[in-house]
Amino acid sequence: MARIEIYTTPTCGYCHAAKRLLNAKGASFDEVNVAANPDRRPEMVQRAGGRRTVPQIFINGTHVGGCDDIYALEDAGRLDALLSA
Repeated sequence: MARIEIYTTPTCGYCHAAKRLLNAKGASFDEVNVAANPDRRPEMVQRAGGRRTVPQIFINGTHVGGCDDIYALEDAGRLDALLSA
């Protein structure tokens, strides 16, 4: 199974939606709460190519984007292949 990292905040509806999709796929992920760990936010921004919003999702170290992006991968039938890599 792929290594998934997701940067989130607890009040972000998009974060919850992205995590719901990953959970529905049976994918485990490492979550970094940047509200509780603000020192990790610069790391997220750097890794995400300057994006500052949450969630920011990485699969096997590759930035796949945010909530809309992961749902677009699902709609295109490409998410399962990424998760099984």
